[in-house]
Amino acid sequence: MEDLLYLECPCTSFPRSFARDFKETYRYPPPSTLYGLLLSLVGEEDMTAHLGVRVAIGILGDESPISRIVRKQRSHKFVVGGEVKKRVEKYGEGVYPTSQFSKPNFQELLTDVRIAIKIDSSNEVGSIKLSERVAIALSSPEKIARFGGLSLGESWSMINGIRNYRETDGAIHWLAKDKRGLISLPVWIDRTTSQGTFQRFSLAEYSDRCLVDIIAPVLTATKAKRKTKGK
Repeated sequence: MEDLLYLECPCTSFPRSFARDFKETYRYPPPSTLYGLLLSLVGEEDMTAHLGVRVAIGILGDESPISRIVRKQRSHKFVVGGEVKKRVEKYGEGVYPTSQFSKPNFQELLTDVRIAIKIDSSNEVGSIKLSERVAIALSSPEKIARFGGLSLGESWSMINGIRNYRETDGAIHWLAKDKRGLISLPVWIDRTTSQGTFQRFSLAEYSDRCLVDIIAPVLTATKAKRKTKGK
């Protein structure tokens, strides 16, 4: 299978969108997270640079066990509009006092995460495809410019490595799109509003249903009208 990668991460977390004080994790890596990892791998900072790419996510081995720890975490209210200016005037841009915004919370962690990623760039419109950039990053890393460690999930969750998949890595259980599936994962997260687009999945053999389109959601006429009125 072309453009099939193998990735392993010793410890990570994929915080659920609704998680608050108790940071629950998705059991499987969301497509939005893997898209971000691939962009980081090739040194791309523009989230929209490779929209249209399709990715398939496979799980190798047994399901990763979940551990629960107590960890000090920063927690602050997401603000927009005029509230942003007030927050900056009070605390400074990007400054959140530890005494008010840091406290110990429970968090779930996944350990021994091993996944397969298939990249399909046939629907991309750019002159250079994400699959091509990933191939260059793996074969000739000196030709790309990137910074920081390569993480899966939260920034501290650095991976052991990423390479081409080998048959000796084991059998793959694929996440397939399924409207009645019990696995719900974010495909796209809007960083300006923190709202996301979700897709339901179930575990199955590989098929075209496993390929997830990474596209930014288009505002409907109703949403666009509400947004205009709010300005």
